[in-house]
Amino acid sequence: MFSIIDIETTGHSAKFGKITEIAIIQHNGQFITDSFSTLINPEMDIPYFITDLTGIDNNMVSNAPKFYEVAKKIVQMTSGRTFVAHNVSFDYNFIREEFARLGYDYQSKTLCTVKLSRKLLPGHRSYSLGKLCAELGININGRHRAAGDAFATVKLFEILMEKNQQNGGLKSQNNYRLF
Repeated sequence: MFSIIDIETTGHSAKFGKITEIAIIQHNGQFITDSFSTLINPEMDIPYFITDLTGIDNNMVSNAPKFYEVAKKIVQMTSGRTFVAHNVSFDYNFIREEFARLGYDYQSKTLCTVKLSRKLLPGHRSYSLGKLCAELGININGRHRAAGDAFATVKLFEILMEKNQQNGGLKSQNNYRLF
């Protein structure tokens, strides 16, 4: 069981930035079983360069729920599942930091589709989500928006699962199957 996640934020640093949008897609290893997506009011100004990249501005999030208002839903949708993201440390660290601000120690097993792509799909010039998806023919409907990027990551994840199965199951450094 997996939760494939993408977030948009106010910047690059989880310590000083906040989440502006989140998408969580539950996947049972064969297909999508549920999804959730929402803008989040970061309770701080969104820098212009972020608005330029994502299209998310202060007006869009002014009436959106604050993180604490969706925290329970995030826990419900990720509990007992592997947290999957493209460059997982970015998304995971932001979510952990948001929970830490609430006094909650959020923890989950993680799986990074960037690292897995490098192992299972060698030879690409770039492993950024946009470039990798373009090379693999995966359409991203809403680039740099949480739901668009999350659904593209689902398609990439399914390709990686198929490739992993063809290879007889990739083993981790601890010699357990990744899927």
